[in-house]
Amino acid sequence: MPRRSVVQEKTLPNKTLVVDNGAYTIKAGFSSPSPSLEDCHTIPNCLARERDKKVWVGSEIESIRDFGEVAFRRPVEKGYLVNWEAEKAIWDSTFLGEKSRLHCDPHDTNLILTEAPNTTAALQTNCDQVVFEEYEFASYSRHVGPSLNAYHDIQTLFGEPPRDSHLPETPAECLLVIDSGFSHSTVTPLYKGRPIQQAIRRLDVGGKLLTNYLKELLSIRHYNLMNEEHLVNEAKEKVCYVSNAFRQDLERTWKGTSKKGRDEQSNDLDIVVDYVLPDYNTGVHGYVRPHDASLAARVKK
Repeated sequence: MPRRSVVQEKTLPNKTLVVDNGAYTIKAGFSSPSPSLEDCHTIPNCLARERDKKVWVGSEIESIRDFGEVAFRRPVEKGYLVNWEAEKAIWDSTFLGEKSRLHCDPHDTNLILTEAPNTTAALQTNCDQVVFEEYEFASYSRHVGPSLNAYHDIQTLFGEPPRDSHLPETPAECLLVIDSGFSHSTVTPLYKGRPIQQAIRRLDVGGKLLTNYLKELLSIRHYNLMNEEHLVNEAKEKVCYVSNAFRQDLERTWKGTSKKGRDEQSNDLDIVVDYVLPDYNTGVHGYVRPHDASLAARVKK
């Protein structure tokens, strides 16, 4: 009688890498019993090519000294990962680089990876094949990004007492997650941590659309910045904000040319500011300064 084979259960490693593979940046870090913001690292999810054809990958982009006419190539389009050739170069630099803060051995690391809601089956299969065949992580779990929010301590966000640490970690019963990203915004209802697929809504409005719109406004009125995506995006992140009172804030930005209007405008320096463009000699980043109405008048003359 043939001897039965004994199947030994493989114990999973203690190290777990959590990766939120966004269209603009990758948010990644290792799980911890007491996590903090310092455990999460942000890496640009793109390749950049300078005028001299030199290519920078992922976090190397922070070393660029002149962003003038830099061409960016992003592996994520319209919120979905479609270019694994570029993504693999970024992952290799981020997770396998010896000097990387997220360096790890995939064979001794578990991977939790997020994806956009309603990702097609073909893209999911392609992602699974790359993770298993190219990297060979010890274990792998792919989730819709908003679903992980259900396991957060939701009570503390609304001023209620935190969850009892002695109780098992269970997801929130009902949750509505609005995720506004680089390519699009999604509204995902969750029930006990599971997304309700037929109720998910997507709006093709995100950071990329706002950056392109700002490029058009600046190019029409001031300088041609249609090829300066990084510069305009940096200015947008530093000076733009979501208004809680749009009409009132819009009125505060324009008081007319009368003396009374100028006096009222002097009290609104928190909303009217100047953004100084970088010269790429003394610095690579622009900066915000208080608005000087007299200086602006002299420039116009």
